[in-house]
Amino acid sequence: MNLTERFLKYVSFDTQSDELTKLTPSTPAQMVFAKYLKAELESLGLDEVTLDGNGYLFATLPANIDKKVPVIGFVSHMDTSPDMSGKNVSPRIVSNYDGMDIVLSADDNVVLSPAQFPELLDHKGEDLIVTNGKTLLGADDKAGIAEIVSAMVYLMEHPEIKHGKIRIGFNPDEEIGEGAHKFDVEKFGCEWGYTMDGGEVGELEFENFNAAAAKITFKGRNVHPGYAKHKMINSMRIASQFITMLPRHETPEHTDGYEGFYHLVGMQGDVEQSTLSYIIRDHNRDKFEGRKQEMEHLVRKINAEFGIGTATLELRDQYYNMREKIEPVMHIIDLAFAAMEAVGVKPNVKPIRGGTDGAQLSYKGLPCPNIFAGGLNFHGRYEFVPIQNMEKAMKVIVKIVELVASK
Repeated sequence: MNLTERFLKYVSFDTQSDELTKLTPSTPAQMVFAKYLKAELESLGLDEVTLDGNGYLFATLPANIDKKVPVIGFVSHMDTSPDMSGKNVSPRIVSNYDGMDIVLSADDNVVLSPAQFPELLDHKGEDLIVTNGKTLLGADDKAGIAEIVSAMVYLMEHPEIKHGKIRIGFNPDEEIGEGAHKFDVEKFGCEWGYTMDGGEVGELEFENFNAAAAKITFKGRNVHPGYAKHKMINSMRIASQFITMLPRHETPEHTDGYEGFYHLVGMQGDVEQSTLSYIIRDHNRDKFEGRKQEMEHLVRKINAEFGIGTATLELRDQYYNMREKIEPVMHIIDLAFAAMEAVGVKPNVKPIRGGTDGAQLSYKGLPCPNIFAGGLNFHGRYEFVPIQNMEKAMKVIVKIVELVASK
């Protein structure tokens, strides 16, 4: 199989994750895909192919050079987002894209248009893999897996490219924030690694949000509305008041770059009890801590006004900015930068406005910045990936390996 064929095969597996199951992997379909990948890696001749009971798949391409070379790794995740169905993905290739609208589903009037997605025009003349308008595609992150596997095949077919020992790792449940939780960094055995999980060509990321989740529960008192004066406490109204107390423009729809935010992601309630669920994000650690303190402060204000115990806050950190762990080993960024330039890709170093398995892996002892995998419009029916993007990502992997051995 070539790179494109491999990718098309991979997206045929339905691997959505599900945060409600509390299992690892969170869905059995991910293990089905993992077993397929394990068999493929074994058939290709890779060494040390292991799949544990939690769905973590590791393999090795042995060194073909005598001198001591750092062991490095490449990582991608097997699951797709719960945001949209990944079942019965039916991709097609739009060859030599002409810059016009692409009808994904005539029946449902789903059109991938440069009017809404101007980045399409950056790929005029290229070959785009698109959806049928009914599911996501799965380039996040099966493009990354296909690129890593194809790079290993290329290196085996070109022994003139000298390299050290290379480890590859595929994990479940990245999309629900648990991809690195049971990743055995010691077993993986690398000095550093790279996740192949970015978007557009050239993306190179070693900064991400510090992240926390907050849940605020508001207690009320229900009384017959006809006799409720000075007696009823409507928890929904208190929750609404809390929402307005947070900075109005510090939300995802009003921020970009290094700007952080509070994001209301869920609300449920009745008169007796209501809950608000937030995620808190900021690249700056001090500002991140300040945002959490502001949540605590506002809860205290609610309780001062309506009585102690009216509002309770559950706050938990999710992950931290990997920059703190990457800065002491910036040579691994310089290496990826040089590899991109060597294969004709212009590096685009920028912060991730989100998280990555690499952030958690970095705090577990495996410095692990993120490199582009080439897909765009992730997590929905408008997702697409140019074949040329995947080819460039594969070349970057090969060049990184070559540069590590030549240093």
